[in-house]
Amino acid sequence: MAMIKRPKPTDSEADILREQEKFLASGSPSTVNVVRRPDKRAGQSGGADEDQRDVVTIQDLPDDLPTLTPAPPKKSRLKGERVRFEDEDPEELLDRHDTHISAVLSKIIERDTSSTPVSLPAFTSLAFPKAFHRPEMENLVPTNGRKRSIFARQTAAQMITEEKTQCAPGWMGPTSGPGVLNLSPECCVEVEAPPSRLDRFSAMAGPRLVSGQGLGGPGGTAETLQIHQENQAKIQAMSKDQILEEQQRLLVQLDPRLVDFVRSRKAAGGSAPKSQDARGRKPHLQESVVTGMDTEKTVEETAEVVMEEEEDEEETAPQPPMKEEDLPIKPQKDWVHMDKLEPEKLEWIRDLPAPRRKGTKMAMQARFDFAGTLIPPTEDLPTHLGLHHHGDEPELAGYSLQELFLLSRSQLIQQRSLALSTLAHVLTKARAGEFAAALKGSVVSTLLDAGLLFLLRFSLDDSVEGVMSAAVQALRALLVSPGDEECLDATLSWLHGLASFPLLPTAEEEEDEEDEGLPEVMRETAEEKEEKKTDHDVARHDVVKGVLRMKLLPRLRYILEVVRPSPKVVQDVLAVLIRVARHSSSAATQVLDCPRLMETVMSEFVPCSWTVPASPNAQPVYGVPVADAVKLLRVLASAGRHVCARLLNSLGARECLSRLLAPEPAELQLEPGEALRVSTEAYWLWAVAASYGQACSLYVDLYPVLVKALQSAPWPRSPSDPLLSLELRRHQALLTLLTHVTHTAGCHQELQAGLVSSQGAECPPPPPVTWGHVMGLQPAVLGLLKGCIRTLGDPVQRESTLRLVPSYLLYLGAFYSQLSLQRSFSPVACLQELEKLTAEVLLPLLSHEAVHSLINNLQSCSAVCNPQSCSPSPETVPSLPGLGCSQWISGGLAGTSSPFPLVTSLCYLLDTLISLHKGLVRKFSSLLLFESVLRYLRACGRAKPTPSHWILRHEQHLLFLLLKLSIRLVPSDPEVAVHATLFHHTSLVMLPWLLPGSEFLAHELMSTMVFNKDFMPEGQSGGPEAAELSELQLQDRPSPSLQTLGPLLREACVQLPSIRGCYLFHLAHMEPAVLSSQDYHLGRTPWINTQLLPGLTGPSLPSDWPFLPLVSLYERAGAPDGGGQQVESLPAGSVQSVTFCLQWLLLLEVWREEALRVVLPVAKLARLACVFLSSSDLFLERPVQRLTWALFRLLTRPSRLDALDVNSPPPGLASFDDLYSALLGQFEAVSFGDHLFGCFVLLPLQRRYSATMRLKLFGEHAGLLRSLGVTLEQLAIPIERFTSPPEDSLPLLRLYFRTLVTGALRQCWCPVLYVVALSHLNTFIFSQDAGPQQVEAARRSLLRKTHYLTDEVLRSHLLLFRLPQKASELGFDTFDQLPPIRQRRLESVLLAKDASDVKVE
Repeated sequence: MAMIKRPKPTDSEADILREQEKFLASGSPSTVNVVRRPDKRAGQSGGADEDQRDVVTIQDLPDDLPTLTPAPPKKSRLKGERVRFEDEDPEELLDRHDTHISAVLSKIIERDTSSTPVSLPAFTSLAFPKAFHRPEMENLVPTNGRKRSIFARQTAAQMITEEKTQCAPGWMGPTSGPGVLNLSPECCVEVEAPPSRLDRFSAMAGPRLVSGQGLGGPGGTAETLQIHQENQAKIQAMSKDQILEEQQRLLVQLDPRLVDFVRSRKAAGGSAPKSQDARGRKPHLQESVVTGMDTEKTVEETAEVVMEEEEDEEETAPQPPMKEEDLPIKPQKDWVHMDKLEPEKLEWIRDLPAPRRKGTKMAMQARFDFAGTLIPPTEDLPTHLGLHHHGDEPELAGYSLQELFLLSRSQLIQQRSLALSTLAHVLTKARAGEFAAALKGSVVSTLLDAGLLFLLRFSLDDSVEGVMSAAVQALRALLVSPGDEECLDATLSWLHGLASFPLLPTAEEEEDEEDEGLPEVMRETAEEKEEKKTDHDVARHDVVKGVLRMKLLPRLRYILEVVRPSPKVVQDVLAVLIRVARHSSSAATQVLDCPRLMETVMSEFVPCSWTVPASPNAQPVYGVPVADAVKLLRVLASAGRHVCARLLNSLGARECLSRLLAPEPAELQLEPGEALRVSTEAYWLWAVAASYGQACSLYVDLYPVLVKALQSAPWPRSPSDPLLSLELRRHQALLTLLTHVTHTAGCHQELQAGLVSSQGAECPPPPPVTWGHVMGLQPAVLGLLKGCIRTLGDPVQRESTLRLVPSYLLYLGAFYSQLSLQRSFSPVACLQELEKLTAEVLLPLLSHEAVHSLINNLQSCSAVCNPQSCSPSPETVPSLPGLGCSQWISGGLAGTSSPFPLVTSLCYLLDTLISLHKGLVRKFSSLLLFESVLRYLRACGRAKPTPSHWILRHEQHLLFLLLKLSIRLVPSDPEVAVHATLFHHTSLVMLPWLLPGSEFLAHELMSTMVFNKDFMPEGQSGGPEAAELSELQLQDRPSPSLQTLGPLLREACVQLPSIRGCYLFHLAHMEPAVLSSQDYHLGRTPWINTQLLPGLTGPSLPSDWPFLPLVSLYERAGAPDGGGQQVESLPAGSVQSVTFCLQWLLLLEVWREEALRVVLPVAKLARLACVFLSSSDLFLERPVQRLTWALFRLLTRPSRLDALDVNSPPPGLASFDDLYSALLGQFEAVSFGDHLFGCFVLLPLQRRYSATMRLKLFGEHAGLLRSLGVTLEQLAIPIERFTSPPEDSLPLLRLYFRTLVTGALRQCWCPVLYVVALSHLNTFIFSQDAGPQQVEAARRSLLRKTHYLTDEVLRSHLLLFRLPQKASELGFDTFDQLPPIRQRRLESVLLAKDASDVKVE
């Protein structure tokens, strides 16, 4: 068969018909089939034989669709409402959802127009319509202040003519309905006063939502009105409660979209624009209709808003429309399209009204000027300042944050730059706390939530340098806190001042629910989870990590390297890099690893050679040393010794140090102040490197320079000299450098010996500097110190002298601490030298009035005694933590007049000297006997500081050194020994405050002082007997458990060394942290890995550390096994550890009660419960039970019982109920009726606590009532706390009655709860207080059941119970017979029952 030709574009119709005939004549089968679709409108069946749909099928077409690249899925709002089944026929589904026109227009019903008025066109004698001209149309229809087209005016005029005709006498058209509602506003009724909200609905002519168009016939409109009137009458007959009830029922039944539609129609119809009223239009009567969706509250709120708006309108009348004479320029006749005045378009040139306060109590939107200053809403500023704009409130000056965000994305460069710079100023003032009293909420938090971080990152990519510079300025204002940097720089010269905490967010992220239940191997790592997060999620938890994720560092490198902006922008970029480097060691590594970033900084801002600028006024930053760039190197070096080594060796920081420090600052060819700052930062950078034992070879090379700089101390100088402060800081940096070099030289001998004995093992190499290199520095420093002491008497030089003395003292302390470790150490010569130093320097310094005045300021400048000074600022956000140093700049602990650097350095030197010369210890007792020092220690013992504030670290150094001095003085000086209790209490209070990095201090205190019997004088002077006597006086009768308190205390005092060993053993997991902290505090520089302390997540020791052995045993043995192990199965030494722990707790509870106040009473109870949950018989051990009894008695004393609140969850537990459930289960299993265990079970059953625990005992664990045999005498808690006030829980009262009737609760088995149940049931059944019907029915029912009890004893107890009585044999008193009022109550209940039975019969 010949192939049929394919039609071509050139073929004619005859050619196509010819080809068709050939195809039909050939008889070839067609490649398509035509199927007719049945006509649904004709009622044809859809069978297979009758299916006549037009269906086109193509042969050789594959059934499966070809694989295509899937398009992004589209989200449909209605997708969830469509349900599909796998076995559903697609063709049937297509038929059901076919939108063909035949399906839509299958049945057309003509609308009934019999009642619709017909208006015929007016007859005219003209052959053609009259042509309308513009002047004729101007006065035809009023424009009402709006511009209307000629056609619209013509149509309005025709409508007015028709309406006048319809309203004429004799026209009998409809008087209500849609025809009237569609009238123009000019024809509406004018109302003098609107009706009230409840009456206005009846005044409506008809419904607003229901039009009645679906009703056929001529009476449709009347039927609609009748329905509406019936609805109104029914609504007015209902009460408010009924309306609200029906409203809630309708809201539940109706579709939410329908409800929103009805509300939108109501809101649109009930609002009348004020502008129409101001232009003289008649107010249109548009009132809302009461529907089931309106609540009373909404109506009241709406009324309040309307009332306030009306008050505003009365205060300020609307301005009249602008007239032609008001125009500044008179329009001319020959101006095109200017012959007609349009007032609404000229409103914007009118003078702005005076700003006024709105009549509302809601907070107003904050507005700022271009300097970031908050503008009061009532302040009238002139318009030439450029602060007025065409916003929502044009009369108010300033820009809101939303408007600034909008301008920052403008197409105009000036607007973008202005918005970003204004945001920068707002952030700067907000971080400084200037808006704390004026604004509600946090500006920084609001901006971050609005996406400020992404806005700044986008703006950094702007091609315009001005916008880019403004974005950098705003980024610095967001990230950098000037107060934090100033405080950190001020404390660099303090004891261990080079170390700092990383600025990491402290908020812990929640555990991923997807990993719950998965084995450890299958769980995602932290890095994998971090990679899955979006930039927004990362920035929401950590701002700095978010900007690093958004490639901030490469962009800043581009700005510095390619754009080369102005000096101010360079300073901002360096400040941002410093803040990023302070974030963490990983962030510092990213800064160092960013391609060409640090190379650009080194080559452009820390060059080894530079030229003098041609103009003396020019201060370039490119090609000359910049102090902030050197500071960036120092902050990076603080991140770790490896980062520091890369800076020194790979980036050339070592050569830069030589170039910057070899000449004098005046020879650096820089501005004098900048030269001093560059030199100072170079010394600090070298000091950080020396703290790792690095760059010490430079010390040998630059030794003459260093000695010369040391001898040229900056005094005497005039205090008014602007460079004096910079020179003092430079000298402090030099002394800090020499201190760390001396520490490094002191370790040379140890490292050399270790290298020899290591025999190839890994060992740090010995430093190039030896002890002989630093021995010559001590005489020079000592001479300078003596000169400072001589100048203390000069008031002019006193302030600058006091700033240098701490650095000299710290160097001498470091020198003598390393001197005793050297082979060349001569003990005799050293002792003589120390005695001379004490007599000539230290004692005169200690007795000087300047030092006394500083010591008197300890308490006022203390962060511990003034915890409010450590409170975070209102602008602190969790994702962008800071140090909160704004309040420390002018004064306080870190201020320039702070006594802490001098007193701390003096105590550090005294501690070093006393460790070498024990005979000097009593000469310094006056320091501890200062009344100011004792008062300061007492205040510290009472204080509750913020445990996570970085500034506490420096104060902890002083407290530790004072306590260490007391350890040496208490055994040898009776005057100091009098205050041993104060020193011991301070050490106990201080332990839970110690921040991360101070583990060595905690170890030292626990090893030498906390468990030292010399600091517990009560154990040696009749203290146990006095404690026992005081406890006995609080009791009505002697108790066997209390008679053993004295012997228990004496035994605990004897066991103090063993107790210390127990606690040190349980803190062995902290050994790596203790060793690292020890290297840092002892100045072992070759072993220090970083100057970044661990994250500031809280104290290094938990506040409940005295319970540590007990909690540790529970976690190891009790929790995994459910408390079922016997004592023999516990880890070795467990009983002894628990005994030591309980002995230490007993000592603290009796003699150091205030030291344990940080542990809540409920937390103490929860931790003591571990005695019962750790083992099945541990609590039965004799020493454990005696000590637990004593602690329970102390915990339940009347003075402490009120503070015990088990309703609040104890720290570390989700709720106390879970712990109590475990106690009940353990008691049922292993208690054997132990009275001590029973007291712990009874304690949470007091009436003031939640009924949940009582329900749990009487419902789920009623079986333990048989063995809960604690008597009223053994219970240390007054029985009234269980019986008063009366019980109000019906389920619990029914459980009381059931356990009594069934015999589960008996007086011989459980005396305490038997009395409690009788008391509550007796009070309940005879109560005649008014109550709900359910309560009254329960009272009558229980009283009847009690009367008909067959157990006469129980019946007598329930009916005749009077009061609990501890001395009675039964535990309570009873009436001889029922009182008359109770008898009448019982008879009335019984008679009512009999009457109801008779009615039933």
